[in-house]
Amino acid sequence: MSTELLTVKVASKTQEAEGVISLELVDPAGNDLPAFTAGSHIDVHLPNTGNLRQYSLWNDPSETHHYCLGILRDPNSRGGSLEIHGAVKQGDLIKISHPRNHFHLQEAPERFILLAGGIGITPLLSMAQRLQSLGKEFELHYCSRNESRTAFVEFIKNSTFSDKVRFHFDDAGAEQLLDIPSLVGNQPEGANLYVCGPQGFMDAVIDAASSWDPTAIHREYFTVNEDHENDTGFKVMINSTGQVIDIPEDSSITEVLEEKGISIPVSCEQGVCGTCMTTVIEGDIDHQDYYLTDPEKDAGDVILPCCSRAKGTLVLDL
Repeated sequence: MSTELLTVKVASKTQEAEGVISLELVDPAGNDLPAFTAGSHIDVHLPNTGNLRQYSLWNDPSETHHYCLGILRDPNSRGGSLEIHGAVKQGDLIKISHPRNHFHLQEAPERFILLAGGIGITPLLSMAQRLQSLGKEFELHYCSRNESRTAFVEFIKNSTFSDKVRFHFDDAGAEQLLDIPSLVGNQPEGANLYVCGPQGFMDAVIDAASSWDPTAIHREYFTVNEDHENDTGFKVMINSTGQVIDIPEDSSITEVLEEKGISIPVSCEQGVCGTCMTTVIEGDIDHQDYYLTDPEKDAGDVILPCCSRAKGTLVLDL
């Protein structure tokens, strides 16, 4: 993936639902943008603070004339969504990364179950459009608090795959709520499951699919519930210099290294995006991320230093 930043223009900024906007981004000269695949996201460099935030592309991957983002205004976030909702305007020029994908749509299976919670609809909406173009069998279940907070309802209702989508609103009666165990437990062998949304929703889906082949379950976390009650201090050695740095129990590796002038790119700071992934040469890793697979964690050769920790001394390839 290219590390060169793209300058794009905000062609439109639309209120999609209560607390949710969409941004349409285009090339200022009218050229096509780099191609992307279903499930991709881009890094957005926030114009005022310079912070980096990641947002999924929800439009059809065949559309290279624009990128479409859906962004929830979250007052409890680290400020990225608030800045975009408040400061970014139609016509503005902003910097973004090339698209990258950590939530790949495996296109070989014949049946797919897409489960979205809230703003987790964004990557799954791109997948639904791709699956429809491939003629695949799929159903998309979209769960949200109520209809007023449900983004892209009209787009979905007017789409060619509207008959494959079911809406589930918390305030609309028990009969239409999603029965996760029943849905997940009654899928034919070979079906693939994709889920994105709040951690509690995703945990419920993944628990219901505990008997599935793990390779058929695909997930992407947007936010997670963090618990650092049992964190302890440890040491990090910088392999290129031999410098040993203490990491206190209440600080992350990336925070402390930044203070020492050693910068590691970060975005989510919760271990869900993979931006900060760093090679480990030696050491016992305490993985606390939601990005690496279990085999990758067992291998012990990479760490997400924005959240994961260590026991003893960790030697990093920096």
